[in-house]
Amino acid sequence: MRLSEDAKKVLNATIAINKTSEKDRKELEELIEMMPDDRVLLYKNVDSNPVGDLPRYSIHIRAQHLMMFISFLLLAFTGLPVHYNETFWAIPFNKLLGGIYVTRIIHRAMASIFIFAAVYHILTLVFDTLLKIKNKRFDWRRTVIPHLKDAFDIRDDIFYFLGKKDQRPEMDKFAYKQKIHYFAALFGNTVMMVTGATFLFPDTIARFNPLPADYVQSVTRLFHPHEALLALIVIAFWHWYNVHFAPGRFPMQWTFLTGRLTREHQIEEHFLEYLRNLVEMPSERVYLKELLLKKKLLSREAEARIRTLKPGFESD
Repeated sequence: MRLSEDAKKVLNATIAINKTSEKDRKELEELIEMMPDDRVLLYKNVDSNPVGDLPRYSIHIRAQHLMMFISFLLLAFTGLPVHYNETFWAIPFNKLLGGIYVTRIIHRAMASIFIFAAVYHILTLVFDTLLKIKNKRFDWRRTVIPHLKDAFDIRDDIFYFLGKKDQRPEMDKFAYKQKIHYFAALFGNTVMMVTGATFLFPDTIARFNPLPADYVQSVTRLFHPHEALLALIVIAFWHWYNVHFAPGRFPMQWTFLTGRLTREHQIEEHFLEYLRNLVEMPSERVYLKELLLKKKLLSREAEARIRTLKPGFESD
């Protein structure tokens, strides 16, 4: 396989970070030479456990996601009936929960969990980053930090879906879609927490805000429910589709529970991260080498070399 410049940078950086031995480096070079240039051949032929094959998320990220997922849905399903409390559908819903006052209590309790998850996430990011920097293992390409390559990935992915390219771009651990969604969620969550705080602590907000109190309340009452509706729509029609309902993922992707991603998905959408897996996981190198030989998915260069060493070897 002929690696792109981006792939070479990722591979070399990972080798340096992991202080890979010369023996393992040569093994990696031979393995990459054996890999076919057409990555579609790889991800269509690998074995994939639906529960996941390769590490992706730590227990901390999974716990934060679960708390935010549950609290957000309950916030939406209790907050909207409070805001639209006089509508035909909200009245029986609030009665079912014990009245609008009970609905508000549930809403505020879920808001506390939501805020705790956000703080937990920030602390995880800060301390995990500091620890990696201290141990000289930090690689900014492995984060959600946007960079110019993401713009090119968007362009190349559009060309792929239009049939103009035969392969998807080599995307990193977090592809452009995940980065867009992450920062959209960051903005939306901030709006929800700030506007929610103005309802709970109006006097405190008014004391520090130069704008008229009634103006601030009017604006937040407009922002808070509409941002919730927007978030519900985005999660239902974008996030859940891309993560769980898209072909190859349906009916569910287990990553948010197991912290592991299927090998097929990793190679197709996160190929640069898969190169890191090859560096960091000797067992994955063994598996891939056996697969390439067994299914004869070798590159032309590797075929020629093996045919020279083993006369009679055929790739077809």
